[in-house]
Amino acid sequence: MGQRHSIYSPSITDKKESWQHSLLTSIGVGTTASETDKIPPDNIFVPIQQDNILPQVPIGAHHPVPRKGIEDDDYRTLHTNKFYANTFLGEQNQPVWTQPYSIWWGKGSKEVGQLPTWGMGIAHIETEDLVYGEGDPAKHYVNPPRRQSLVLSARELDFNTTLTTDTHLPFSVNINLNHKTTHIEPKLTFPVVQGMSFITGGYRSASPIIQCPGPGFNFVSEPIHVGRSTKYRIKDANSRDWVIYVNPIPHFPYNASAFRRVDANTLLGPPFFKGTIQIARNPLGAEGESLYDKATGAFACEVLLTATVSEARGTYSFSYTKIGTSPLLMFALPHHIQSLDPDLRPQITRLQLRTPAKGLATAVWGDKLTFIEPALPITMSFGAWTPTLGPGKMKFAPDVHAFIAAIADRELRQLMAQDILSTASYFTAGKHVAKLATLIWVLKDVLNDAARTAAGLERLKLLLERYVANRQRYPLYYDDCWKGVVSYSGFTEPAADGGNTYYSDHHVHWAGFVYAAAVVAYLDAEWLRQGENRAWTNMLVKDFAESDYAGRDYPFSRSFDWWAGHSWGKGLIESADGRVVDSAGEDGFASLAIKMWGRVVGDVNMEKRGELWMEVLLPCLRLSASPFLPFSSSSKRSSQAVLTSFISIQATSCSPSSPAPSPPTSSSSRTTQYTRRASRPTSA
Repeated sequence: MGQRHSIYSPSITDKKESWQHSLLTSIGVGTTASETDKIPPDNIFVPIQQDNILPQVPIGAHHPVPRKGIEDDDYRTLHTNKFYANTFLGEQNQPVWTQPYSIWWGKGSKEVGQLPTWGMGIAHIETEDLVYGEGDPAKHYVNPPRRQSLVLSARELDFNTTLTTDTHLPFSVNINLNHKTTHIEPKLTFPVVQGMSFITGGYRSASPIIQCPGPGFNFVSEPIHVGRSTKYRIKDANSRDWVIYVNPIPHFPYNASAFRRVDANTLLGPPFFKGTIQIARNPLGAEGESLYDKATGAFACEVLLTATVSEARGTYSFSYTKIGTSPLLMFALPHHIQSLDPDLRPQITRLQLRTPAKGLATAVWGDKLTFIEPALPITMSFGAWTPTLGPGKMKFAPDVHAFIAAIADRELRQLMAQDILSTASYFTAGKHVAKLATLIWVLKDVLNDAARTAAGLERLKLLLERYVANRQRYPLYYDDCWKGVVSYSGFTEPAADGGNTYYSDHHVHWAGFVYAAAVVAYLDAEWLRQGENRAWTNMLVKDFAESDYAGRDYPFSRSFDWWAGHSWGKGLIESADGRVVDSAGEDGFASLAIKMWGRVVGDVNMEKRGELWMEVLLPCLRLSASPFLPFSSSSKRSSQAVLTSFISIQATSCSPSSPAPSPPTSSSSRTTQYTRRASRPTSA
């Protein structure tokens, strides 16, 4: 096997001496994991195979994209496609969409209508802030990126400020704003997780600044004592209500009136402040304020995902490591609320905030949130399947059978004539081998055509043999910088193969190969024991769907975001509107590939992960229309609202290069295949 320079294997709790273990513990409350945080013995997120790079895959550590501002050492796997990736890409000043908020580094930018700042811009985007495209209904809408509702900064931050990140984990990261370019303790740190109820800034001997752009604050209350904290009610420039909590560390000589309004736009805090400042949007008046009062002082800094599956019932949980002794308040998305464990439903509050593209987020109390999916597609296989009928032996009328056979013969000849090995695209090649694999399965299990099945299977094995040996046009390299397998093509042309070298759409690119390997193994179990077929396919699975938190060579679940409920397509590419959701249909196919590969190799936990992936993805698709109807039917702009969610149906049939045989005329015997692509107006 190929050798790595170290066998160090980081764990979720094995981290550098970071802000969490210095400033946070100095607050006097330390890091507190949920009491129910223990990993269940039947947790399905377990290692797939031992980490080792295959000998035919070269190892390199010179990726075109630098690890900008990343403080974690070279041994930690990095999460290329996560919601916080903008913090280490490009200019580092594009938004991090945490749902329901977004935050972004000002970096001194002087944009019209905004305050120049070296601190962190904070935004909550309301329906009336949306920007609509042309047409009636409009073709799209945009959640304005880099919007400033408020700014959280420090007087010491200036043009020498740098942004760094540390403790990169699957669902969390720390964002640091440092004074000067030397490596010293950060002046201001933001622990970031999706669904956080507060934007929390931790200060180290700095002078806090809270700002509001435009005409400035519409209202700022007198300081209000909430335990050891000091609260301010404010209205921003649009008269929207927020609450601010100042939480000094124990024994810090803080004066409740230390914040003063120096101008219409600026609140200035005391010098050398140590502690946290938490900001939250409050549309619920006194009721919302009482919730935030109860929660202030606590915030999540890490998240651990676990899951179990018993027959068709899947259960998954997010266990939060929190700072502070107050109960934890987190925002949940609509699909979370739909699947929330009934025992936790009393913890749902009436506090809701709009998210950019996922509906109304609802605040829920809990250090651990558990969700139940009671009907996993455990009977789904390679053939036709429905949730109500399950699988079944397909029977067709003679004319339909003849029609399918004619199409299959024609398609097989075309596929076997194509020189897919000469293509530079793993996307194209993956689609090719998946299509050939599907056709072979039809020939075997639908048409019982032994001769054509054997011919197609032999062709598919030869194609996969070349890829397993890494002798295709552009070989794969193991990237020891960002930790993953990538195409060589992008080292000279960043846009090559849809950004494969930059980790874009790996779940799409590799799923076709994984699915094809599953079909081959289903038809010929001996293939699994030959050479490195199994190890190579597992390598692709680990690259986009690693299931081991402590994995050395690949990050946990690179593509699928188990909190958001779908995969992120965009990799190491700076993006103002988030990480992009390219195709829900391809996302679903990736989960099917995982499920079926797990089944044929006997990896029960992998098969269960594929099934749970499918089911977690499905509620998001069902609810995808709800956030995109921001106006009532009586609104003047209701026609624009209707545009915002759509599903297109694409018929997939024969190649267009030659006419297809005529289908049977009986309407009762027609069949339709289609792919569903869900498109969102924004990708955040």
